[in-house]
Amino acid sequence: MMYNKQQTITLKHLLIKEEKKIGIKFYPNKMIQTVIKGLPRVAWSNEFGMAYIENNIGNLNLIFEDFKGIAWINCTHFFPKRQHKQNNSPVNAKDFKAKKNTTRKRACPDSYLQKLELKQYAVNTAKTYTNLFEVFINHYLNKPLDEINENDIRAYMQLLVRQKKSHSYLNQMINSIKFYYEVVMEMPNRFYSIERPRKSEALPKVISLEEVQSIINNTNNIKHKCVVSLLYSAGLRRSELLNLKLEDIDSKRMVITVKFGKGNKDRLTILSPTVLADLRTYYKEWEPKNYLFESPKGGRYSPASVIKIIKTAAKKGGIYKNITPHMLRHSFATHLLENGTDLRYIQVLLGHNSSRTTEIYTQVATNQLKLIKSPIELLNLS
Repeated sequence: MMYNKQQTITLKHLLIKEEKKIGIKFYPNKMIQTVIKGLPRVAWSNEFGMAYIENNIGNLNLIFEDFKGIAWINCTHFFPKRQHKQNNSPVNAKDFKAKKNTTRKRACPDSYLQKLELKQYAVNTAKTYTNLFEVFINHYLNKPLDEINENDIRAYMQLLVRQKKSHSYLNQMINSIKFYYEVVMEMPNRFYSIERPRKSEALPKVISLEEVQSIINNTNNIKHKCVVSLLYSAGLRRSELLNLKLEDIDSKRMVITVKFGKGNKDRLTILSPTVLADLRTYYKEWEPKNYLFESPKGGRYSPASVIKIIKTAAKKGGIYKNITPHMLRHSFATHLLENGTDLRYIQVLLGHNSSRTTEIYTQVATNQLKLIKSPIELLNLS
């Protein structure tokens, strides 16, 4: 059965007067309003702009029963499905606990680590969250965690702003704090009012075709050449490149399978015939066993090695910009756009959820800008 926008309800966790509630957000609809009025002890929250009932399994089951065939129930806020398997294995609370930072006076609660494991957060994400949360709780060292309120968090965030912390750092700090109170302690709306920093609108940094050519030409060996060529030719993130296995290269269909990309998504991207020829030479010479690029001792190649390859090759080629692996991905997308590739295809190749993310490359593509003459050309300055 198909439902329109007015036949949808959204469930949300609410905390009202320190009691957990099921929030029910809906568009004005007589049938839906009639069903909601029949729910037990239903009330309305002006603060959150939605109806709510007591949060218990009986009421939750009742909602699904009563709205069956009447409305589609959006549970994404009530049952978050985010799995942070972003390009590395999920955290193991037992192992991670042993590696916790013990230099601070107040350590991250074990319940925090356990929830990270249950939610299958990646090790890198878990490290970031726990380290930042420990920084935060040690700032309020003498205050019990359940007594820290919105004003405390806002004051701390203002302190970080004054310290000129980056936009990314501020957002990750908020995420680490919200994870404890909203996920671990199950108080999902406690910090709705905490403001996030305004996102900066920096344009992606792109290099020219000639600079890409120079970097590839100045790599030290066939392995290094393949590393740089694949990053650029397939628009890969560094972590995606390092996670590639031999079977992910499909020479018959001329595609590369990117597994567990950002957002835990798989996708296909293009395999260049030129790069495939180099990969075959590389394979015969280096004989990787499992991962496409492996360290001398086996296992995945290190992220630091990829950066070193690019910076060394750029320097040898006389390029003194700070070239990063992600700049090659940005350049891949921009050069495709400049050569007439439809933005929708670029979105798929990059693995973007939204076309708005991909559209930023239209601001750095120069093929159309080159056709525009500056009005100074109309002046006689000779």
